[in-house]
Amino acid sequence: MINFYSKSIKKSTRYIAFVMILITGLTACKTDEETIVPAAFISVFNASPTAATYDVYLNDVKFNTAALPFGGGTAYASKPVGSYNIKLTVADRIESVITKSVSLTENKYYSYYFINRPSNLDGLLINDEVGVASADKASVRFINLSPDAPALDLATSTGTSLATDKSFKQYSGFTQVAPGATVLLIKDKVSGATKSTLESFTFVAGGYYTVIARGLVTPTTSLESSFSGQVLIHK
Repeated sequence: MINFYSKSIKKSTRYIAFVMILITGLTACKTDEETIVPAAFISVFNASPTAATYDVYLNDVKFNTAALPFGGGTAYASKPVGSYNIKLTVADRIESVITKSVSLTENKYYSYYFINRPSNLDGLLINDEVGVASADKASVRFINLSPDAPALDLATSTGTSLATDKSFKQYSGFTQVAPGATVLLIKDKVSGATKSTLESFTFVAGGYYTVIARGLVTPTTSLESSFSGQVLIHK
């Protein structure tokens, strides 16, 4: 009887220990789940038509790893949802040349564009409505970020219209296009004249792309960038 009782106690003790370990593990998993912070995703792009390079700060935390020249940007980065001050500084300095407020919503993707001449810098936040990637199409949109450009259209060299009548800071939704090499034309809405040609850019099925009009139609100094087009890949 003594030996049986002793063995029973040992078995019970081992069973209780096992249950406690299991409960502790489940509690730890639950705690991990409860501490997941809702996140949004944001990228930043420098479309200010100047030779200057810039750094970007979100709530005084540096966002970029390398200074952003004209036409330079970052990939998406995950950030907790909420409101942020987004600050632009001349590279390697901390004094703000422009500070704006942005609000980021859970599971949303955003692109923030710094735009206009240095004397009139501004920012443009766009919700990138990137959904489930298409298996056989690419998705393309157009934004006019040229301060002195007229209303612009975007089309392919084969005559397919992708966006029409976009003035400064206006943008289209994403349009699906066939993958492959495509010549893109940015045109004056009124005259139909081609303002910029993007030669044989290759779209990949499932990819999301933004075509921007950037720079100045009429630069006033050698430090200002001339008008051109650029294709951005969302990643």
